[in-house]
Amino acid sequence: MKTLDYIPTNKIERATQLVATGVRVGGNYLKYYGGKALNREMSKEALDEENAKDIYDGLKSLKGSALKVAQMLSMEKNMLPRAYVEQFSLAQFSVPPLSAPLVKKLIRKNLGADPEVIFDTFAAQSVNAASIGQVHRAAKNGKKLAVKIQYPGVANSIGSDLSIVKPIAVRMFNLKGQDVDKFFNEVENKLVEETDYELELQQSQSMTEACALIPNMRFPTYYPEWSNKKVLTMDWMEGIHFSEYTDQEITDPKINQKLGQSLWDFYMYQMHGLKKVHADPHPGNFLVSPENELIALDFGCIKHIPDSFYIPYFELSKKENLDDKEAFQKILHELEILTATDTPKEIVFFTELFHRMLRLFTLPFQGEHFDFSDPIFWNKIASLSQEFTEDQEWRKMNGNRGSEHFIYINRTFFGLYSLLFDLKAKVTINNYMNFV
Repeated sequence: MKTLDYIPTNKIERATQLVATGVRVGGNYLKYYGGKALNREMSKEALDEENAKDIYDGLKSLKGSALKVAQMLSMEKNMLPRAYVEQFSLAQFSVPPLSAPLVKKLIRKNLGADPEVIFDTFAAQSVNAASIGQVHRAAKNGKKLAVKIQYPGVANSIGSDLSIVKPIAVRMFNLKGQDVDKFFNEVENKLVEETDYELELQQSQSMTEACALIPNMRFPTYYPEWSNKKVLTMDWMEGIHFSEYTDQEITDPKINQKLGQSLWDFYMYQMHGLKKVHADPHPGNFLVSPENELIALDFGCIKHIPDSFYIPYFELSKKENLDDKEAFQKILHELEILTATDTPKEIVFFTELFHRMLRLFTLPFQGEHFDFSDPIFWNKIASLSQEFTEDQEWRKMNGNRGSEHFIYINRTFFGLYSLLFDLKAKVTINNYMNFV
């Protein structure tokens, strides 16, 4: 794979590259509609494939928050065309790595000496390059290590990247009103946290210690002596990426069930026991060990859940509240989905819309067990997502709905559901209560 000796870090350079990507996408549309005029049977899938590839190609050399947004979107399997999901999912663990000379320079700058001086062995070729950093194999005093190095300039470019993305997102999600910034501030604050490897070290040690009681879960040990704000060193964990495991033609259903239950318990214990959660549940952050245990990596994105959000959020999953219109609307107000300035028409529209959505998305909580491989469940999600994106009535209304805490909590649940679907797992819903 081609390596990078340089990453654009200032706003003008990054904006120029994003504009160039937009020009290529515009050219794809012209080519598509020109061909469509000659051949009405031409499929839009080809357009999606070209656009997805051009967008990903434009983002992968920028790294940082621009690529992280693509990674987040890759988890929305029912909201984006398949071509985008497939391309953007490459941002999880397969992007062009930094060159060996640049890696050596960064280690020397951040740890005070060349990597071959600090470690007994150090592989200059990365084994995993993602949106914010890349991982190298190393060894020290008989320990096999993974050394994560942050890309240069990533932390400093977050604000400028999001300022470029913001107008697109506002239009795409129909956001209006003065408090739109709360959503972008939430994303920006989390991205800033993810670029602080000292914070990630603290979070990793705290979370792995707390979650060690979950059966069939494993975590690396972290090493402060070889870590700082831009470098994080931990145990090298043997295993295959989650997506490689689930992509196998044949897997053992019993092992899948065990992994799925551990994954569910891991997240429910965090949600309900710790009131903070590993909010980046994409396949690149999990391995399956040779002993068929689930290995959790990368605790850079931890979402703390305040009681003011936690209590009404999980009240919405209770059937009695879904069946009581007055109680349901009261909770929608608490979560800022309905507001004091809404018109009667908006109140009716959004109450009905969220009632339909929550009836579906909270189904796993309505019984003792839930089968995440159920095709009916996923077909309903796909149909509702399609209906929602095509609803012209929604386009006329203010889409600025809900507390800012929804962004990462919903992202966590969508990611978790998707991972459990990939495992074709049936889980016992309240099993986590054995550990709370």
